[in-house]
Amino acid sequence: MMPAQAGIQPLVLNLDVNGNPFILNATLLWDENDVILVDTGIPGQLELIRQTLEEASFPFEKLTKIIITHHDMDHIGSLPELVKASEGKIQVYAHELGKPFITGEEPTQKRKTLAPPTNVDVTLKDGDVLPLCGGIQVIFTPGHTVDHICLYHIPSKTLITGDALTAENGVLMPPNPPYTPNYPQALESVGKLVDLDIETAIAFHGGVCADNIRERLIEIAKG
Repeated sequence: MMPAQAGIQPLVLNLDVNGNPFILNATLLWDENDVILVDTGIPGQLELIRQTLEEASFPFEKLTKIIITHHDMDHIGSLPELVKASEGKIQVYAHELGKPFITGEEPTQKRKTLAPPTNVDVTLKDGDVLPLCGGIQVIFTPGHTVDHICLYHIPSKTLITGDALTAENGVLMPPNPPYTPNYPQALESVGKLVDLDIETAIAFHGGVCADNIRERLIEIAKG
């Protein structure tokens, strides 16, 4: 079945890490002009992403843009491979503070190592509304990393949380404290999301939430 002319859905990546299942929920957005992937998983997932796109009825060759929520390696790991496989046709979007980490100019915040360099074509800042797929609003949500952003898809009222939030069994949960260096700042960032009209949230770690979103955001922001 062909996808609708425009839409948004999780792109569930079922990884095997040293024999253990590791599920990541990237996000796919599309319209008549673009097919956009948000985040790319750990290194070495080109073929899995290609296969998962095919299963969602989107040939890899149709992928036009990748938006990065932040520079942790489970979000940018396969970015260099995807861009190379597209022969440079895929445009990369990231927050302006994330660019030097993705381009390999600065060591990553947590691992303190240089990522394989990838060009960032478009830098983002808080409040930007991208004229893509009906409108995607950028919300700067630092705390988990210095460059973290969430994305709000305006037509579908969907929040793409990155790691600013997690999810368990369809319930929105706080960011993961051991991997969130500035936890108080991360909770402040969650507070920025409260007034958005959100019907669905897609958490990279945990998947889709559609119930009590605003109530959960208020609770989480309070700590």
